[in-house]
Order: sequence, then C-alpha cells, then structure tokens
Amino acid sequence: MIREPEPKPRPEPREPAAAAGTREIDIDLVDPNPHQPRTRFREESLEELAQSIRATGVIQPVVVRPVGSRFQLIAGERRWRATQRAGLHRIPAIVREVPDHLALEMTVVENLQREDLNPVEQARAFDTLITTFGVTQEEAASRTGKDRATIANAIRLLKLEEQILGLLEEGRLSAGHGRALLAFETASARLAAAKRASDGRLTVRALERLAARSQKRPRAIDEPPHVDPNTRAALEDLQRELGTRVTLRPPKGKRPGELAIEYHEDRQLYALYERLRKSKDY
Repeated sequence: MIREPEPKPRPEPREPAAAAGTREIDIDLVDPNPHQPRTRFREESLEELAQSIRATGVIQPVVVRPVGSRFQLIAGERRWRATQRAGLHRIPAIVREVPDHLALEMTVVENLQREDLNPVEQARAFDTLITTFGVTQEEAASRTGKDRATIANAIRLLKLEEQILGLLEEGRLSAGHGRALLAFETASARLAAAKRASDGRLTVRALERLAARSQKRPRAIDEPPHVDPNTRAALEDLQRELGTRVTLRPPKGKRPGELAIEYHEDRQLYALYERLRKSKDY
C-alpha cells in the first residue's frame, strides 16, 4: 500500500534576531512618524516583504526614538508594516535619543533618498524640509544628494490643483506631465488637459505644445469678453466634458458669434463628433 506523503508543516513566522547595536522591542509599542512623506504603500510590495520576513526575519533594523513609554519611527515604516503583516510581535530596532526637530528631519531625508516616492510625496517632503526646518534649497540638495533644480521642479508641482495631484499620486500622470501642466494659464485648462493626459491621449511633449499654443491665444473660454456668468459656467462645463479647449467669440454687430472646439488629430475629431452627435445635452 502506497502511503500519501504527509504535507509539510507551514513554517511559523520567525521572530527577528537582534544584531549588534540593536535591541528587540514590542512592535505594538512603535508609532509611525507624523511627518512620514510616504502616504501610499503598495499592497503587493508589502505582502512580498512580509513573506520574506516570515521566512528569514527582519534583516535591517528600523530606527526609532523613545517618546515617553513608547517609540516613534525615524526610518523603516515599510519594514514595520510588513513585520506586523507577517504576524511577528517584536522587531529589531536601533534606538536613538534625538530631539523632535532632528528626528523629523531624519525621517524626511531618509525617505527622499529612496527612489520609489511618487512625485507628490517627494514634493511634499522637500517642502516640509524647507518650510518646517528652515533650510534653503541648496542645503536641502546637500542633505539629500539631489540636484537643486530637481528640488525646485518638485516643489512647483504643489501649485497644481488637488485633482491633478491625485492623478500624480496614483501614477496616472508623470512628474513630466505635471510640469507641463503648470504652463497652462487657467485651472480649467489644466484640468481638461490633465484628464486627457491621464487617459493616455497626451504625451508630455504634446502637453507642452498644447500649453505653448494656448499662451499665444489672447482669449479663451476662461475669460471670454462680455459673457454673463451663466454662459461662462456652461462653456467651462462643456470644456471639461469634452476634454479639450473651447474658444468663444461673442457676436458683434452683424457678425455672428463663434464657438470653436479644438482638436489635434483625426481620431480626436471623430471622437468629438460621435460624442456631440449622441449627446442629449448638446
């Protein structure tokens, strides 16, 4: 009689072993840093790290500082989260006695030296470093190893509307898209262009060309001459709905008014035609 092989027991999560210069602390006593620049942690990445920790433990200790009877993270929030997910109760940590301002600065700088921050997280981290800690852009560049122009361009993204910042955080727009959108003169034009770009219809170069053309035109939907507020609101709604620039020229004397809808390629023209033809509102 052939016996079925017994299933291998699932390995229990390994408690981390403290390395030299570290100590093990209860994971429930650790709090995240309120100035952590990273706001999004990819589920797949966290789960992969948690599986690795279950098998081999935490290789690199986190860095914390004592705050009363608890500890606050300075560096290693992703490892801390993955360790919790792995079911461990203790984590190796380097405990440092540092004042508030230095701990916060260390957290910001540590995260800025990583490559996987999204453009908005990076911009907010640079902004925190400069506004909260009073350092110049040159000093920020020295402390983070980044170029000063990189810092200046990153911070400029924070001038964009919240809807656009959300698209940048979600990865639907790149930092290059964001910088190109800054060249548009009005919020409605930026939002309309951002929507098209996030749908994959505009590259960074196409956005730059569109912004350059818009700056050459003296009048656009946002400031049509002698248009009452209701008409203005309707035009802005039309531009958002169509996702492209709309230009209005009111009638003057015997000259009729004109409503122009911008397009850049035949495919876009056909799509606009289909939307207008099928729409019940226009």
